[in-house]
Order: sequence, then C-alpha cells, then structure tokens
Amino acid sequence: MALTRKEQQLLTLIRDQPLATPEELAQQLGSTRAAVNVHVSNLVRKGALLGRGYILPDDPDRSDGRIVVVGGANVDLKARTSAPALPGTSNPGVTEQAPGGVGRNIAENLARLGVPVSLITAVGRDALGDTLLHDTQAAGVDVSGVLRVPGETTGTYTAILNDRGEMLIAVAAMGVMARLTPAALRERRRLLRGADWVVADGNLPEDTLVALLGLCHERGLQVVFEPVSVPKARHLHAALEAGLAAPQVLTPNVGELGALLGQDVPDRLPDLKRAARALLDRGAQIVWVRRGRHGSLLCTPGRSVTLPALPATPRDVTGAGDAMLAAFLAGLTQGLTPEDAARLGHAAAALTIEHAATVVPDLTLDLLQRRLNS
Repeated sequence: MALTRKEQQLLTLIRDQPLATPEELAQQLGSTRAAVNVHVSNLVRKGALLGRGYILPDDPDRSDGRIVVVGGANVDLKARTSAPALPGTSNPGVTEQAPGGVGRNIAENLARLGVPVSLITAVGRDALGDTLLHDTQAAGVDVSGVLRVPGETTGTYTAILNDRGEMLIAVAAMGVMARLTPAALRERRRLLRGADWVVADGNLPEDTLVALLGLCHERGLQVVFEPVSVPKARHLHAALEAGLAAPQVLTPNVGELGALLGQDVPDRLPDLKRAARALLDRGAQIVWVRRGRHGSLLCTPGRSVTLPALPATPRDVTGAGDAMLAAFLAGLTQGLTPEDAARLGHAAAALTIEHAATVVPDLTLDLLQRRLNS
C-alpha cells in the first residue's frame, strides 16, 4: 500500500532517529503526538514498520561492512600522582575527565581507523551522557542505538595512576548497564543487519549477553567477546557452562582466561595453551591472550604463536587493550591474517600507552604500520 506524504516523512525520521520519542517526532513533523501515533499505526498496517517499537523490516541481503559494538560507555575520571604514590594519605597530582568505557573506546578506535562502526550501550539522560555521546559521535561513531535512561546516572570509571602512568586501583560505576536488557537489545536488532563483526564486552548483563549471542547465531554473525575484567568474564563462563557455543574470538588477559574456564591458569605458556585449547574445543576460532609486557599468545585450531609487546614508555595505560582489539579487527577487515592483525594490535597498544588520551586522536592504519616498521 502506498504511503502518504506525512507517513513518508515520519518513516524517514524514524530511520534517521530510531530512538526518538513520539513527542520529538511530532515536533519535527510540526504535528501532535496523537497524530504521530495514528501515522505509526498506518505504517505498521502497511508493513513499513514491524511494530510500535519502530522496528524496521530486515533486509537480509544488505551488507555495509560495519562493526557493531555492544558494551560499556562511561566518563573516565583519571587521577595521576606527580611522585611515587604514598598509600593512606593525600598525594599531589593531576586529574582529568574524558570519554571512556571499553565498548565505547573500541568503537572510537575503529572509527578513527576508518572502519564504519555502530555503538549499542546505555547511558543516563543527564549532562554527562549528553557530553559523552556528543564526543563519541564527533569521532565518527554511529550512536543511534544508544539507550538513554531517565533517572539513571551515566556510568563512570575512576582510575588512580602512579607517576609512571601505571594503574593503582580503579572503580567502575556501571549500574546503568543493567537497563540494557534483552528486550532493549532486541529493539535495536536492526543495527545488526549488514554487520561484519559484533563486539560484545563483559559490561553486558549476563542475560543480555546470552540474548546477543543468540541473535548473532541466528544471523550468522561473527562475535568477539572482550571480557573487561575477571568478575565480568564470568558472565560468559556461565553461558558456556549452560551449553552455549563460544564466540568466534575471545580476547582475555591471563586472569580473565581463567575466569572463562572457572579455574586458575598460571601465566606459563604450556598452561595458557592448554586453557586456550579448551575454549577452542567449545567453538572459539581465535583465543588471543594478552600478557602485558610479555606480549600475547594467539591461538587458533591449527596454530599457537607468541607475539612480543612493542617497546614503549608508559604515560597512561588506560585504553591500551581497547585500542589493541580495535586495531586487530581493523586488520582483519583489511584482509590481514590473524597473526598480522594481532601485530597491528600491539602497535596500537604501544601508541596508546605513550599518549595521555585514552584514544589516540590521530590514530590511522598508516600510523600503526609506521610504528611496526620503526
């Protein structure tokens, strides 16, 4: 059935702003909320929308090469001491505030590396959330899938660093992520259309992670799971114990590797390889274990290779792992082998820890190649 001019205008607005409220749509149409509701009912009846959640029909043949990141976004609050830290007393130093969050950082790094990327996360409908989304969108990330939650505070990540830029302790206040429920995720499933990869981080509630893996399995999408921390890695462990197949790519550090298996894993190559093989046996295709200054171990069903960390003078270690994963995925989208893509990841990590910003603002694939060749 043909659409009226107003219905066409409304459908265009919904495509561009799928999370807009009826009041916001009415204001842009120069209409009323009641009229918008009538138009929505007509669009549903005519098949242009699948429901009142503004769900657009899927086009299974559409592919745009995007990466969709589903995970945490927050404001980083970082304090760095000016001299060796003394516990139990006040220390002179400097503080700063910047956009952060594992999922958000990965998305910004991907955008700066020229990869089309969409972010699905939850933030408060507050001033911190406004600034966070503005800065993220300005970096080139599609934020149309972000859930804005009234009455909730946007997440924060507070890190205390010593004078060498090494983390002493951090506190993540990410309660708003509990509002990214399976239902909220399903309302945003249109963003999965055409994705080459989906990145899930451990900030997702366990049931939302399971729902995401199910949606990706239905659509044949490749998934990367970034555990984030030892406690959050257990979200996937519970799913694996329930019989769920592992995501195609897992990127734990040594502690997180043990948490994924529900056991301690010593930081020795034979033990790490055995643990990685256990995850490969559960369906993973790549297990990339980060070992800090010792580099990393990249395991696939047919091969295991150790990769050295690149020399770097630390200024701030925050965000190094996020940049590492983003560069790895950017390399894969360029047709690199997993090993060469991982080397690109190590270059991104080295550049990031030498920079004061959590995401290197002038990051490019050419810059990474120059670092590898230097």
